[in-house]
Amino acid sequence: MTGALRAAFDDDRDADTFALRLDRYGPELLASLQAAYGEQAEPLLAQLLEVMLHAYHTRPADLKRLDEARLLTPDWLQQPETVGYVAYTDRFAGTLKGVQSHLPYLEDLGVTYLHLMPLLKPRPGENDGGYAVQDYRAVRDDLGSMDDLSALAADLRARGMSLVLDLVLNHVAQEHEWAAKARAGDPTYRAYFYVFPDRTEPDAYERTLPEVFPDFAPGNFTWDDAAQGWVWTTFNTYQWDLNWANPDVLREFVDIILHLANRGVEVFRLDAIAFLWKRLGTDCQNQPEVHHLTRALRACARIVAPAVAFKAEAIVAPADLIHYLGTRDHHGKVSDMAYHNSLMVQLWSSLASRDTRLFTRALSAFPPKPTNTTWGVYVRCHDDIGWAISDADTNAVGLSGPGHRHFLSDFYSGEHPGTFARGLVFQFNPQTGDRRISGTLASLAGLEAALDTGQPQAVDHAVRRILLLHAVILAFGGVPLLYMGDELALLNDHAFADTPEHAADNRWVHRPRMDWARAQGAARDPRTPHGRVNAGLRHLIHA
Repeated sequence: MTGALRAAFDDDRDADTFALRLDRYGPELLASLQAAYGEQAEPLLAQLLEVMLHAYHTRPADLKRLDEARLLTPDWLQQPETVGYVAYTDRFAGTLKGVQSHLPYLEDLGVTYLHLMPLLKPRPGENDGGYAVQDYRAVRDDLGSMDDLSALAADLRARGMSLVLDLVLNHVAQEHEWAAKARAGDPTYRAYFYVFPDRTEPDAYERTLPEVFPDFAPGNFTWDDAAQGWVWTTFNTYQWDLNWANPDVLREFVDIILHLANRGVEVFRLDAIAFLWKRLGTDCQNQPEVHHLTRALRACARIVAPAVAFKAEAIVAPADLIHYLGTRDHHGKVSDMAYHNSLMVQLWSSLASRDTRLFTRALSAFPPKPTNTTWGVYVRCHDDIGWAISDADTNAVGLSGPGHRHFLSDFYSGEHPGTFARGLVFQFNPQTGDRRISGTLASLAGLEAALDTGQPQAVDHAVRRILLLHAVILAFGGVPLLYMGDELALLNDHAFADTPEHAADNRWVHRPRMDWARAQGAARDPRTPHGRVNAGLRHLIHA
């Protein structure tokens, strides 16, 4: 540490702590900046040091103590008692204060890791379930305030629980301050985005780009009258992709991460991380620079707030996924956790086919992960189920890849003869035949259909399926993530379309509101299927 940098500290112990961390992570940070930004790396590093110094000086004392504790227990996410719970704030308890009042319920369930789905201020109206962020430094108005978020985080820490939030990295809402300034013609902020004067470059990119939401957001570019250009919009027309080739974007996100970390966020779910770097002639996913950017963000967090962990939301093929935990020079230096999407897909595949050969083949071919990282394992999440099953794996066990994926879509949408599942087709792509599936765990596992028919044996089978799926994720290794309501076997919410901003997106069918009457009543009654699921899951968590 230079004398000038040491002069930024009044306390020698703080100066030594910062210096030791900078010595440890500074070389990784600089190397990744150089790989992504070349000769712009050194001036960027100077800017990042200013951001990090400010965040370090303003970090609350109790969080600095947590930093030291985590440095002594770097495997804290890998402890066997770690159990995650994933919920939308409003659908779980109305507000952040409501969540705080229900923490005893989560404690009793055995939860140590609470992921609250997007709650930073989104654009008004349609906002992709909160993933179109208008302000990273404010909470959605109806949920509370940043002070409420800090109070909740403090209460969670006192109970040995960690707060997990989404950090949307690939894009911002078109109403975000950066996008508003870009539309107004500010060249500094226009450079934060991809804006093209005509279709020449967009058409060149489109030749190799897939469509994420072909039903309601076809194509990857949107004409914007105010900007007088074609804006890159991978997910929705109102979500503007950020230009991470601009080092100012990385600087902004380092500041955002450290600001939220100082509010008590312990784990950041890095949303849509696979899409950050654009390269002509590719699908613009999983580019090498993505891992350099993540390593740089992680290094900054380790210097200021080593209690913080990163979870990669990279729903990609296994051969690509392992890079988000780190391989070769990045080994164990990128994200601390990644979603094991393949495990989830293979669980549902085996349940429908009553055959584990494909499951065995797919998981046995999975590359080993760095030992200082872990998996996020889950049966269901807030998103749809896409049948990410490779032709190589299906061919190896004597199946047809397209045929098996077609069978799974038919089975879980309720079209296959004899199916027990009640799901909805999400985003049918007629060009590829791809049909993803929406539905709650209980409805996909057969409980909705069984209750409709009133057949005790069908109900029993559905309960056993639900518990079997949870037994696998609780025994597999990693952080088991329970989706809100699955512990009560909540069914599909077929009234989701009554909310106008949800009507076009049937994933809301599996995002029902928490049924607190059931949680306090039927779920405790072992004579009901909901009570059997609840008791069985609690037993599995305890085991």
